Amino acid sequence: MKIDVADAGAGEEFTSRFDPRAFCGGVAAKLKRPRFLGIVASAALAMTMARKANGRVDGFVIEGVSAGGHNAPPRGPMQLSDEGEPVYGERDVPDLEKIRELGLPFWLAGSYGAPGKLAEALALGATGIQAGTAFASCEESGITSELKAQVIGLSREGNARVFTDPVASPTGFPFKVLQVEGTLSDSETYGARKRICNLGYLRRAYKKLDGSLGYRCPAEPVADYVRKGGLEADTVGRKCVCNGLLAAIGLARVDGVSDEPALLTAGVEVANIVQFVKPGSETYSSAEVVERLLKTED
Repeated sequence: MKIDVADAGAGEEFTSRFDPRAFCGGVAAKLKRPRFLGIVASAALAMTMARKANGRVDGFVIEGVSAGGHNAPPRGPMQLSDEGEPVYGERDVPDLEKIRELGLPFWLAGSYGAPGKLAEALALGATGIQAGTAFASCEESGITSELKAQVIGLSREGNARVFTDPVASPTGFPFKVLQVEGTLSDSETYGARKRICNLGYLRRAYKKLDGSLGYRCPAEPVADYVRKGGLEADTVGRKCVCNGLLAAIGLARVDGVSDEPALLTAGVEVANIVQFVKPGSETYSSAEVVERLLKTED
């Protein structure tokens, strides 16, 4: 598998090799190939993947700009709103007609967590929907009960909002950060956190001066990143997505002084998740989400 390496010379290629037989001590396990569903935000990318991918593409998840997690950057030069969020336009709306012409199943994501939205997606030719934000705060979700209670409370008060942060993620992709007090969305909490890179899931390979490969992350300690040849400017505002997301499910690193602060992500529909909470209750189940999403109207 080819590896993307920063600072590599023109024409240089780096690869990683994995031999299941060697890993399993001489006998490779027989595994059933899982389906490959490409997550895309444009018809152009879906068409390229379907026609040129090295292997079979079984379908797509088409994510709109209101979906949670990482978003595709806006097409064209990056422009920011007065609030500092990336500005999306007509060019960023996926062309579903071209996607349908590929003949592969696809699911629509981004503000589909409401009654009638599934029927709307099916009418557009989709196989179904992705509604992660609706399920993120349900009783069965792995996010801690305390955080889920905060998010549901914010939705009930009309104060649940996300900020599409253009620099938070070490990947360089915009990342929707749910604004919750005491998490990394809080500037004071973010500033008080001691930087550490102990997990490294989002590190990027780079070529050292001696030709070997190293790994660096713009969310690691600034001095370490610069020592590895990175630019200090690239570290500004970066958040440790690895530790932050693990902390959100109760697996925070404890350094003996303070717990690792959580980082929450959600789509813009987080403002409306209180719709799933029935009168007299403070929580809601995944079954109640499904029940409501299957309705054709509110």
